[in-house]
Amino acid sequence: MTTINKLEKALASAKGLAADFKTFSMDTDDKNAQQMFNMLSTNADNIAQTLQNRVNFVKSEEPQYNQQQ
Repeated sequence: MTTINKLEKALASAKGLAADFKTFSMDTDDKNAQQMFNMLSTNADNIAQTLQNRVNFVKSEEPQYNQQQ
């Protein structure tokens, strides 16, 4: 597995995790749990954005990765 594949897999996982946390937040009536899940969702979104930036950088530096689309 290439570096770009690993990064894209991690990116997809982070986005999925953020969505799961958001769903957990909406599925509970516990205000403390909602706050915790919203915070975790935001953190996962930040991780996903950081990974997206890295994917973009790697693709710009390594043009052969753009051919895998």
